[in-house]
Amino acid sequence: MSSISFEEIMFTIMSATQDTFKSYMNIDLLAGKVEKRVDPVNSDVTGIVGVAGDRVGYIIVATDKISAQYVAKQLLMVDEADDECIRDAVGELTNNIAGVFKTRYHEQYGSVALGLPLVISGQLRAIAEPADSSDQASINVQCKGVTIPFTTADGAIAIKVMVYM
Repeated sequence: MSSISFEEIMFTIMSATQDTFKSYMNIDLLAGKVEKRVDPVNSDVTGIVGVAGDRVGYIIVATDKISAQYVAKQLLMVDEADDECIRDAVGELTNNIAGVFKTRYHEQYGSVALGLPLVISGQLRAIAEPADSSDQASINVQCKGVTIPFTTADGAIAIKVMVYM
């Protein structure tokens, strides 16, 4: 079995995200500048899938409500997307991206297993950062990883995909 570099993981998750949007919704996503850390993000909706196997970590998809509504309408083929539809769609999207990642990773590098998707809202911040004084719920994540921003050419969708392993 080959050893996989973090750069290979990053490119695999980047192509998994773009391929998922293209396959399921016929949407082309453009990747932005990759940050070699898990960014603090204040998102309306965040999907998280745990990864286990030869390497462990998380795949995190964070977005604003407008992008999440757009994704929900496209992915679930509905005219209107209420909060339940949005949660379902973001969970399904995160799970699909993780599934494509799992298939590609397993084919080349070995065993990988995925957890069930968890969908939350609120602020994600690195453990090293102090909490702000607001009462808003937050979740702390390890800061070793990457954040990849994606948008559509028309700006209808803006998401961040974060991975650490």
